[in-house]
Amino acid sequence: MTDARAKLDDWLTDARGRVGRTEPAPRVDQVGRVEAVADGVARVLGLPEARLDELVRFERGQVGFVLSLEREALECVLLDDAAGVEAGDLVRGSGDVVRAPVGEALLGRVVDPLGRPLDGGQPIAAEDVRAIEQPAPPIIDRDFVNEPVQTGLLVIDALFALGRGQRELIIGDRAIGKTAAAVDCIINQKSSDIICVYVAVGQKSSTVRRVIDAVRAHGAPERCIFMVAGASSPPGLQWIAPFSAFTMAEYFRDRGQHALVVVDDMTKHAATHREIALLTRQPPGREAYPGDVFHVHARLLERAAKLSAARGGGSLTALPIAELNAGNLSAYIPTNLISITDGQIVLDERLFAEGQKPAVDISVSVSRVGGKTQAPALREAAESLRLDYAQFLELEVFTRFGAVADPKVKARIERGRRIRAVLSQPQYAPLRLADEVALVLALQEGLVDQIALDQVGRFRESLPAHIDRFAAEAVKQIHETGELKDAPRAQLVDALKTLASGLASGQGAG
Repeated sequence: MTDARAKLDDWLTDARGRVGRTEPAPRVDQVGRVEAVADGVARVLGLPEARLDELVRFERGQVGFVLSLEREALECVLLDDAAGVEAGDLVRGSGDVVRAPVGEALLGRVVDPLGRPLDGGQPIAAEDVRAIEQPAPPIIDRDFVNEPVQTGLLVIDALFALGRGQRELIIGDRAIGKTAAAVDCIINQKSSDIICVYVAVGQKSSTVRRVIDAVRAHGAPERCIFMVAGASSPPGLQWIAPFSAFTMAEYFRDRGQHALVVVDDMTKHAATHREIALLTRQPPGREAYPGDVFHVHARLLERAAKLSAARGGGSLTALPIAELNAGNLSAYIPTNLISITDGQIVLDERLFAEGQKPAVDISVSVSRVGGKTQAPALREAAESLRLDYAQFLELEVFTRFGAVADPKVKARIERGRRIRAVLSQPQYAPLRLADEVALVLALQEGLVDQIALDQVGRFRESLPAHIDRFAAEAVKQIHETGELKDAPRAQLVDALKTLASGLASGQGAG
């Protein structure tokens, strides 16, 4: 009892000392009140010192941000469920903007745009917390985009190369493989040094689950961040999701590392922006979108960049996805995104229905960086591939009107069919760079022309193991340098001839 009494006396003495040293001073605490709330937007009276995009906290713990400032009131977008917010509730300003956690602790996790775990794991131990709105790197801090991002998809890597720091739009109608192409690109990064951030905006839970399961089964989930703002999430959370994802990726870029952000999808993000704008009585423009929708997407995608050596040489690559309505590329949001990005991969519904997967329409797809980022071996091998394939597609149209008698035209059509078969690729089976070089080289050397059309798939499946065995030097040189010198090239061509002749004679791979 004596010891306890002594400890209590010590505590009282210390407490009196601290109270005595405290100088009373007035504290200003600005408080507003909710006037009305509906559809995820709260109208708040008071808070005259609040600024645009400021984070505000509601009486029952919900948070939101200030979207618009009026003379007598604020329009605040909720980032939590609006069911717990009622008219008359107190609202306090934070003096800060919306921030997201960053750091390596996010890798392998499924989180919401505020960094709160959705996978049932422990709270994120963030290394830092950064504002979700960051300025794009200025021109002086950027470098040329000249390093490749290998997607593992032959049709993209050979014809529409993607570079580190590039913004390449994936666009097409609903359910024709847009997300599948992006997921294959993420899976292929298991053998690279690129960190991937997948952000789902307005997607169904089942769709997001399939993506996460696919990456966990076939890729390197420990180097991925999965951010989910699904269809059932508040509109405000969906709106900030891409900005939060870019902030998380920029942490790695600024450390000299390389990051890839897949935004699935920008069309739903634009619809969310339109919904919030109409609810806050902003004037509608074309297709009822507010006039600033272009600025919203431009300031987001401009953050993708390849930094200069003075800034660490890191890169942030963006793969935004957009959905078309009946293939209409001239709609408002698609034309906006096409003008912002450095190229587009257009997927065609007719090709998808015919079984061509990935269903890339080479006539309207383009990469404005292109061959500058390709590995030299692949660039040399694929030099005339796109032209040959485009000529075949034009000739094929005429075969629908009747038989072709000219043997040269017949040969070109048969060759084109084999090019198309080689460019077809099953999902979750990305190709190595050496496999892509070998396939294109086999096409250019005319070796695939010897094989029956129904055996081309078998040729592609047998190729990796065959060249590892009979052209190991060429495979090693391609992976280490991206080049293919004369002697290894001859070795690779000989290995391909052996494989092709074996399939052509019905003996299979040697």
